[in-house]
Amino acid sequence: MGPQLPDEATVNFVLDLSLRIGEVQMASGAGASDVTATIIAIAGALGLPHCEVDVIFTSITVTCHRGTDLTPITALRVVRSRSLDYTRLTETEKLVRKIVRGHMGAEQAQTELERITSAPHPYPRWVATLSWGGVAAFVTILLGGGFDIALVAFVISGVIDRVGRVVNRYGLPFFFQQVVGGLVATLSAMAIVSSDILTTDKPTLVVAAAVTVLLSGLSTVSAVQDAITGYNVTAAGRTMETALMSAGLIAGVVLALRIAVMLGLPRTPLPEVTGSTPQQLPLVVLGGAGAAACFALASYSKMRAMLVAAAAGGIGAAVYGSLMLAKLDGVSSSAVAATLVGFCGGVLARRLGVTPLVVAVSGITPLLPGLSTYRGLYQIGVEPSGNISTLMTAVAIGLALAAGVVLGEWLAQPVRTGLGRLERRFAGPRMAGPLEPTERSLE
Repeated sequence: MGPQLPDEATVNFVLDLSLRIGEVQMASGAGASDVTATIIAIAGALGLPHCEVDVIFTSITVTCHRGTDLTPITALRVVRSRSLDYTRLTETEKLVRKIVRGHMGAEQAQTELERITSAPHPYPRWVATLSWGGVAAFVTILLGGGFDIALVAFVISGVIDRVGRVVNRYGLPFFFQQVVGGLVATLSAMAIVSSDILTTDKPTLVVAAAVTVLLSGLSTVSAVQDAITGYNVTAAGRTMETALMSAGLIAGVVLALRIAVMLGLPRTPLPEVTGSTPQQLPLVVLGGAGAAACFALASYSKMRAMLVAAAAGGIGAAVYGSLMLAKLDGVSSSAVAATLVGFCGGVLARRLGVTPLVVAVSGITPLLPGLSTYRGLYQIGVEPSGNISTLMTAVAIGLALAAGVVLGEWLAQPVRTGLGRLERRFAGPRMAGPLEPTERSLE
């Protein structure tokens, strides 16, 4: 005879606690496999050994089976909003570890979760605005721009963030917020170019940096992770969301380019996508590390997570720059660099008390194809030929980055556990949630 299950009220309490923790993870961009593993681990630790979890992008359903004599108990929670607060995600993961290890009961965990979810962001909102500007500035340096262009990119991206915050208060859908962001970024850059404020041959790098910032908020990594781990419905939902947000950005940039043509603003030639020289490699590393750290700060990460993210961004940028110097194509270089970022994040992040998802997303942000995307949109919106190949290359780079991070995390699992035995109950790499049993035994 199996163990006695708790009474119905306790079952409902535990299911509600598990669902709320899963909601925090989903809202922060965690994959469906991570959320499933977390909920099952929490329910098992709190006395519910037979639970089934179904995650479908906007909702989480958990069913507790109580044998053949009693009806199952099912609970559902809808994930209504998404927000990047990596401090909240990290604190929630620490809570999960305490529950799974038996250091905290359900009532204590509920109180702690209330504190985590109701706590304000660790930094004021203006710090996030400055951080988004910092992402754009460092991306400009990574792409070979000067400090004057970096300063302009900093200001424009900061303005875009504040404009987005204003329109968000009025409930404007995110699709149109992306349209507004692309429109403001491109028109601002064109106006600055026309006024001859920048004495440089690469002024359109400002737009490329702003596009990178707008792309960084998309859940590409989670969509690829869900597809690889077999959660196809959730992957389809996230892919559709990413495609729609990208379409909004495309519409904004192309509309701005059309307006610039109508107003007779000078067409500045697009900068060529060329590999950096060995002498420029330190600047590439600086740009990668700075952009990753600023993204982590904009997502409300604390100092330790920022430092780990900066290291991951620097490593990824160094590998990418070195491979480009070796004349490897951009897609392959991005894939290899992202794989190394995922591997290093998977091995080191948890040992340093940082969620691997934070390191992965922050680490690949500097490598997002902002310049290739803008070049492709320029060719479609302005040039008569309308060549779409450059834009498809940008899409391929984005997918290579996401898939590389997931592969790197998978490769890190046997190294992290020290025994080479992967967790078999849950398929695929894990970027959030509880540790594997072998890993817990080593601590």
